[in-house]
Amino acid sequence: MRWINTRPSKGARLALSLAPFTVVLIAYLIGSAVRLAENANDRLLPSFAGFADAINRMAFVPDVRSGDYLLWTDTAASLTRLYSGIGVATLIALAIGMLIGMLPYMRALLAPFVSAISMVPPLALLPILFIILGLGETSKIALIAIGVTPIMIRDLALTATALPREQIIKAETLGGSSWQIALRVVLPQILPRLIDTLRLQIGPAWLFLIAAEAISSEAGLGYRIFLVRRYLAMDVIFPYVAWITLLAVGTDFLLDRLRVTVFPWSELEKNA
Repeated sequence: MRWINTRPSKGARLALSLAPFTVVLIAYLIGSAVRLAENANDRLLPSFAGFADAINRMAFVPDVRSGDYLLWTDTAASLTRLYSGIGVATLIALAIGMLIGMLPYMRALLAPFVSAISMVPPLALLPILFIILGLGETSKIALIAIGVTPIMIRDLALTATALPREQIIKAETLGGSSWQIALRVVLPQILPRLIDTLRLQIGPAWLFLIAAEAISSEAGLGYRIFLVRRYLAMDVIFPYVAWITLLAVGTDFLLDRLRVTVFPWSELEKNA
């Protein structure tokens, strides 16, 4: 029997998926217990009780100065910026990706430019964006859009280009115009890929957002992490990092469910 042909059962799959998380959790508990035994005031690896106190303070106790529940205020600010940037990137990527993938003239005009732009480190543009757009919300949203749009364009263009040529020829034979082919042949087939591409860009989008918030912001998850780091407040930083991860995983899950619900045939293709 070859390993490549063996598949785990549902129970084994669940156990295997939980194993890495369990190992990390046990390693942390051991490390925390050792450090706290040596120094009860150690701040590097707080106990779970310390995490609970910090979560309660940030999420359920109003801030003394502002009266805000900081975790929820930071979450709302960050998600507004994140989803705004991703929304702008999605619209631009869909339009330009279809143009490059469908029209040879647009491919010759834009493909080299998009390829070159995709190689520019987005974080290197952050000072330029702050100078041009200011320190407000626009520069942060722009950084997210600039960071993920070129990659999404290239992926969608490749998907559109890879569609069977026979489909385009049949649509032309039936009298379909370029506009009709775009809407009825190309668009339905690249939309599932758009969602998958978007899922792959959630992580980079969070990276760009946190970098922007760390430099200039008055609220946000990234802002809070960099604000409390000067106090070595690991009891706040670890829960915030875990919360960001949970938000990203939740977004990824919802996008995947959206794809399966709206385009059920795409799931069949993946399992084929």
